[in-house]
Amino acid sequence: MKIHEYQAKQILAKFGVTIPRGEMIAKREDARAVAEKLGGGTVVVKAQIHAGGRGKGGGVKLAHNPAEADALTGKILGMTLVTHQTGPEGRVVKRVLIEEGLDIARELYLGIVIDRASGRPVFMASSEGGVEIEVVAAEHPEKILKEFIDPSVGFQAFQARKLAFGLGLEGKVVNEAAKLFQNLYRAFEAMDASLVEINPFVITRDGRALALDAKMNFDDNALSRHPDVRELRDLDEEDPLEVKASNYGLNYIRLDGNVGCMVNGAGLAMATMDIIQYAGGRPANFLDVGGGANEEQVRRGFEIILSDKNVRAVLINIFGGIMRCDIVANGVIAAAKTLGIKVPIVVRLKGTNVELGQKILKESGLNFGVANDMKEAAEKVVAAAKASAQ
Repeated sequence: MKIHEYQAKQILAKFGVTIPRGEMIAKREDARAVAEKLGGGTVVVKAQIHAGGRGKGGGVKLAHNPAEADALTGKILGMTLVTHQTGPEGRVVKRVLIEEGLDIARELYLGIVIDRASGRPVFMASSEGGVEIEVVAAEHPEKILKEFIDPSVGFQAFQARKLAFGLGLEGKVVNEAAKLFQNLYRAFEAMDASLVEINPFVITRDGRALALDAKMNFDDNALSRHPDVRELRDLDEEDPLEVKASNYGLNYIRLDGNVGCMVNGAGLAMATMDIIQYAGGRPANFLDVGGGANEEQVRRGFEIILSDKNVRAVLINIFGGIMRCDIVANGVIAAAKTLGIKVPIVVRLKGTNVELGQKILKESGLNFGVANDMKEAAEKVVAAAKASAQ
């Protein structure tokens, strides 16, 4: 789960991470008062959406006085902000964060994620802050410092100081930064975060260390332990179909292709998308109905897939382990009859009750394409999608 920058900063501040003074607003008429409360001088007006690259898209602006803050807020609120992370459709800005302007001496980068290779959290830092860290990682990997953390002992003071010295910090700011690093990890661990990123982490000319930006993602599986975090979810920032799928207990992610996919199991779903691509097609979605899905969930899955107007054909690829093939077949037939499906459907079933499932499909009176293996299924559905699009 993702949250907004202002929400992440509120959480981090509770753990002692220093942040600029600021306030989130959703109405233009509040902008002038906030700017005046911050001293009446320079402030930054920042669009609040779940995407990076806001500055390049025109969503972060510097205002030199309250009147300018008011005018810029009026321009940013309600705009459709397009960045490299939003896609061409962009996101409508419904909130802005107005923060005090700072006299910045250095912009750095901080990030904490789970390193899958080592199975441990890793604290990353770089002197290249304020830019896309992916570019730094690709072009100058030596500029990214890493400290792997043993969860049994946590992030140690010597590791924090090692990173601070590695960033070239000197004097009293070393201790201030090291303390901030440790507080950042405390927040990451305590909140069951999957990502904490500060880009940029800044050092001001008067020697203060602050999180100028903040991004936090959370492990969905741990949200039951954090009902306060769950309440921060902003459904306006999520794809409506993905929200709908989550309400039915389905794992769905919309993509930009035209071949709908219904699969059980995340690994098989990814392999299915790969083989569709290999066959010359483009998957329209990732949809994992889960190992124990019932007829109702299969029908709901169909409903969600077909809500995407780009879908020209659907591939159902089910391995009947926990989930029996006859249940899938009955769910597919029920969905086809209820929803009045017009696009071609290719079905590949393997596993428990596969013969019964295939028999149910053949005797349904509906025109399903049946495949015996994944390669055949992919080729059939890609061909059907191309024919349907003509």
